[in-house]
Amino acid sequence: MQPMSLLIVTCALFVASHLVLSHPFRDGLAGRLGERGFQIVYSVVAIATLIMVVQAWRGMPPEPPLWTVGDGLWSLASLIVLFASILFMGSLIGNPALPAPHAARDAAAAPRGVFAITRHPMMWGFALWAIAHIMVMPTPGQIILSVTIVFLALVGSAGQDAKKARLMGESWRGWAARTSFVPYARQLAGGAPWRDTLPRGHALFGGIVLWLAASWAHGALGYMVAGIWRWVG
Repeated sequence: MQPMSLLIVTCALFVASHLVLSHPFRDGLAGRLGERGFQIVYSVVAIATLIMVVQAWRGMPPEPPLWTVGDGLWSLASLIVLFASILFMGSLIGNPALPAPHAARDAAAAPRGVFAITRHPMMWGFALWAIAHIMVMPTPGQIILSVTIVFLALVGSAGQDAKKARLMGESWRGWAARTSFVPYARQLAGGAPWRDTLPRGHALFGGIVLWLAASWAHGALGYMVAGIWRWVG
């Protein structure tokens, strides 16, 4: 199989396995295996298909970029990754979308910080991270990989809305009514104040640390030098 075909097939398998196990097959498997057993199966499949994608991507031959990437595009992409890092770190605390026993309690709280921006900050963090990679690494292989991540993150979030509404009932529907799927949609529509979107301390400082560490590791591991490390050090 040609490298590009292999990458497309493994990306499709990665997406399909996630969506099938997360939604149509989830209840049946969880009923037979138990919640813990299902999580083990889900994790094994996710890791195995991810390894397949990574190996296929590493096997891609060198490709010329589809457009020229200068400092301006690198600066914009770096800011997008910083924002994505803040969304991700903020999503780790008080997130009703996570499988936590206190999800209903979290959903009853007023949306603040990253949750006032979007009710799926973790998934939007992944999607924005992938979009930034397309901007500065515009090769066909990278675009296919990044589009796969964007698709899985956003389609998976939409599916999560439906699943959470079924599992949590009114508590999730109330949360969904007070939040937006698209970042800043409620603020742009005049339905919520902009001051609510200011990130909390753990999101802001954690996001900055994650951004600095991840962009530093990008160059340290032999990939393209990223973030502010392109201009300092």
